[in-house]
Amino acid sequence: MKICIVGQGYIGLPTAALFAKNGCEVLGVDVNEEIVKKLNQGIAHIEEPGISDSIKNAVEEGHYHASSKVEEADTFIITVPTPYLKEDLSCDLTYVISACKSILDVLKKGNIVIIESTIAPMSTDEIIKPIFEKKGFVIGKDLFLAHCPERVLPGQIMEELVNNNRIVGGITEECSRKAADIYRTFVKGEIIETEAKTAELSKCMENTFRDVNIALANELAKIGAEIGVNALDVIEMANKHPRVNIHSPGPGVGGHCLAIDPYFIYAKAPDVAKIIKLARDTNNSMPGFVIENTGKILSNLDKEAKKISVFGVAYKGNTDDARESPAFEIITGLKTAGYEIAIHDPHFDNSEYLDFDEAIKDSSLILILTDHDQFKDLDYDLLCKNMKTKIIFDTKNIIKEVPEDFTLINYGNLYKFS
Repeated sequence: MKICIVGQGYIGLPTAALFAKNGCEVLGVDVNEEIVKKLNQGIAHIEEPGISDSIKNAVEEGHYHASSKVEEADTFIITVPTPYLKEDLSCDLTYVISACKSILDVLKKGNIVIIESTIAPMSTDEIIKPIFEKKGFVIGKDLFLAHCPERVLPGQIMEELVNNNRIVGGITEECSRKAADIYRTFVKGEIIETEAKTAELSKCMENTFRDVNIALANELAKIGAEIGVNALDVIEMANKHPRVNIHSPGPGVGGHCLAIDPYFIYAKAPDVAKIIKLARDTNNSMPGFVIENTGKILSNLDKEAKKISVFGVAYKGNTDDARESPAFEIITGLKTAGYEIAIHDPHFDNSEYLDFDEAIKDSSLILILTDHDQFKDLDYDLLCKNMKTKIIFDTKNIIKEVPEDFTLINYGNLYKFS
């Protein structure tokens, strides 16, 4: 079986690797020629456990190759990005539509087309299906169309693609059945067959559920800072209740899913999706909250306290995934406020980011924005020698204790310093 996967990013590439590992002939298509070149050399361009060896082996064994152009195949899987439109917060299907149109000339009767990109409810029925129908295909008879959203955690993608349950929503029951059979090539989790629109809304609601619960935690952090209560203690104590699980607050929500997918639902029903929008607004306000309180912390120091060491730009710990990361808004805001910013993130190869020693030199404050393991156990002797003022503002709540001559500020004791 030959599978053509359009989009070789954080989902498309691991998916391609797993199909190739299980004996399929896989073509990975991407518009970025540099990425295509690296992939054909067996070099993965994303940081994800297991992906590098998988792609290298797949190329060497002849099961995988990359191209900027599509080819005939048995199954086509679309894994391109779906941002939202700033005007009305609706799902921007530009890349999905383009990807679907790109395969029209190589489609044959009997092919299967699967949309993995996260899309708004009704998108497959109302927008994607007509693209193929205009080409003369009868969906469910000579072309089988389905939506199968991914549901994985960065840092565990290769494992979760195999073991997580999958939802397969077809335009017809036969579409669902045929698409489900494709995933049975490597998926060990339960494969649930349903309608496309149900699969679409299910994926959006999965991420909306998480976004809303994070917003509750972030709002609690703000309340604690406002009224002088340790919000982290509140969370720990409340979670002793057998049916309570308050999430951990942070600097904002990032990633291609939680920061975007809730808007797809809101845009479909803005008059009733009020909690969803309020949660998004709350999480979007957290970078401003961090900027404001960083300024208050530093206002207690002398006027020369202008250098801030920002630790982490990835939205997710132990990855190089910076999509929709709140760190960038925070960095921009602090620069606008006149602070010198030194960025350190060991998971990125970026000439503008500094190594640990350079980032902390003459710094007045370390601002932790990502929960990388490297930041949980810092070299405090080195910090003592190089920092101007030994203050750490930990917005990810990952540092449990510091030496006596350091000041650790987090969402538990923030009210004491701001």
